[in-house]
Amino acid sequence: MRNMSIFKKTVAVSLFFLLLLGGLFYFRYRVYYSHGNYSGKKMFEIKKGEGNREIASQLEEKGLIADEIYFYYYIYLHKLTSRIFPGEYQLSGSMSIGEIVNVITNPEEKFIKITFPEGFTVQQMTERLNASELPGDEFLKLANNPEKFKKRYGYLGGAEIKTLEGYLFPDTYFFKKDVSAEDIIGRMLNTFDSKLNEPIRKGISDKNKTIGNIVIMASIVEKEVQTFEDMKIVAGIFWNRIKIGQRLQSDAPLSYILNDKEDSHNAKDLNFDSPYNTYRYAGFPPTPISNPGLNAINAAIYPVATDYNYFLTATADGVKKVFYSKTYAEHLMNKRKLGL
Repeated sequence: MRNMSIFKKTVAVSLFFLLLLGGLFYFRYRVYYSHGNYSGKKMFEIKKGEGNREIASQLEEKGLIADEIYFYYYIYLHKLTSRIFPGEYQLSGSMSIGEIVNVITNPEEKFIKITFPEGFTVQQMTERLNASELPGDEFLKLANNPEKFKKRYGYLGGAEIKTLEGYLFPDTYFFKKDVSAEDIIGRMLNTFDSKLNEPIRKGISDKNKTIGNIVIMASIVEKEVQTFEDMKIVAGIFWNRIKIGQRLQSDAPLSYILNDKEDSHNAKDLNFDSPYNTYRYAGFPPTPISNPGLNAINAAIYPVATDYNYFLTATADGVKKVFYSKTYAEHLMNKRKLGL
């Protein structure tokens, strides 16, 4: 009986150590080979002052690692607890913890965050890229010579597309330090392509419009007014002017070609001989004058019909507002009231 008891104890101890060893092997396997449950790529931001546990928790929450304890153990084991750099990083749930740690402890892998607001022109985008030490000048050259991109993107197919102005979708992007200008443009055109989803393209087709005309209209509306409601009303005014053959008489295209920021222009400017001067020439300007966002694009597709034929923007009571009128006489009255 005594031998049997010793045998049972020996088996029990052996099983305990086997289970312990198995557990340790499993834990180690999970530390080095586990993955998160997020299948795609996403940007992950580490802010200055964030601790390792907070970073680990956020990685797990975003599906980039299986469990925060594995991450924390890895950086502790490899003595990397004080080697994580703040910044923006492109990560994926398919990466192992070791691969993720290699990225966030290597400052050369950080991404540069660039935000292009709605209504930015190619020139403004160029300046912002240059300010971040990205290839802005090459970006500008490619944007003004779009032939190679026409082959990749069907919506650029028309011969009338002389520039990518209007099609470089305004958004927040993350670029590597060594990104090429061609890749920057490709990312922005891909975003435009995805934003112009099937319902939007169907809406353009149903309205018997082209993507080119919608983008030009949206680019003007984007520069004229700010709110979505005003965009829809102003788009309605401009489409009606196009319909009846009236000149658009918008200052925004004139500002684009004169490279100024004037809300209204003097008599000399209004006589400037350019197809972008919609006070002198009827119809659309030759190209978009900015890169519009989705609100302006949707407003151009689905304008609001009103009895208004004129509008002006001015600051009243400290707030920038849009003042509408049905007749030119009413329009002049509004200008006098506002001291314009």
